[in-house]
Amino acid sequence: MVEADAALAALPRVAELTLDRTQLDDRLRAAREPFVVRGLVADWPLVQVGLTGAAAVRDYLVSHARDRTFPVSMGLPGGGERLFYDAAMGVNFRMAQDPLDKILDGIIANADQRDAPVIYLSSIDVDAYFTGLAEANPMPLGNRRPITSVWIGNRTRIAAHNDVPDNLAVCAVGKRRFVLFPPGQMANLYPGPLDNTPAGRPVSMVDLRAPDLARYPRFAEALEHALVADLEPGDALHIPSLWWHHVEGLGAFNVLVNYWWRDVPVFLGHPEDALYHAVLAIRDLPDEARAQWREQFEHYVFSGGAAAAEHLPEAARGILAPLSPDTAGQIKAKLLRGLSR
Repeated sequence: MVEADAALAALPRVAELTLDRTQLDDRLRAAREPFVVRGLVADWPLVQVGLTGAAAVRDYLVSHARDRTFPVSMGLPGGGERLFYDAAMGVNFRMAQDPLDKILDGIIANADQRDAPVIYLSSIDVDAYFTGLAEANPMPLGNRRPITSVWIGNRTRIAAHNDVPDNLAVCAVGKRRFVLFPPGQMANLYPGPLDNTPAGRPVSMVDLRAPDLARYPRFAEALEHALVADLEPGDALHIPSLWWHHVEGLGAFNVLVNYWWRDVPVFLGHPEDALYHAVLAIRDLPDEARAQWREQFEHYVFSGGAAAAEHLPEAARGILAPLSPDTAGQIKAKLLRGLSR
């Protein structure tokens, strides 16, 4: 593990920017690659409490928690830090529901145990599970309306995956290491199944700490494009849409807050829905038919669609014109009719 730590730490670093929270909105709009901001939220109460110890963090989070149980992932004692598949391609952890104070007490009680089981609260919606936590620890993101989530656990390793929204990940307590890969490295990361995933997103089958290059030889090329970011309390990392990221919680008690958003009109559809529909409707067609549909997609979609409409009167372009809420609604209605057949 020491050699793996050294190899990951030696990767090229994500660019670091100097700015404050008032400048963040503009910088995010211009960003096409990841960046780190050191100490962006060093003044957060959650960060300050974290510097005094795990017990204080426990009390602070419990004081803001709603009166409900929290979903938690539980690994096996001695099962390692990696939340992943088991040998049968099931997951190597179980799910439970418990009050937050009981879960956090379990993390603290296992802090000094060598073979402690993974205890991980993942993607907990802040507004749904806490009161006043977001307001006490603010993040100005302009006119965006992000999904705000918190991730709490002991030492964990989450396989490389990507997300459709843009992401601002904030290390509030403990330490985090992110290893990032640009979208073009997807095939070299050997993604797992689309519909059987540990946490909702396809993950790389490669163990970054022990890559099997005989089984996954193209991963060597992915490493040539990898970037690493080590975050301390108060640091933030911007992960652009579809960038792959492997995430490690390096402390005995870690808290991450992240913000997801898409800078697109709300009436647009979700690209992943189109991917699933294409798997259903196109992937298993004969080669010649797939080639014909590839040409159709290039003409109407991936080219930007200008040539598909330029010879038509503007009033007659319909959904070939830039989409509006009305024309987006027409497409959704047509899809619903087609899928219901």
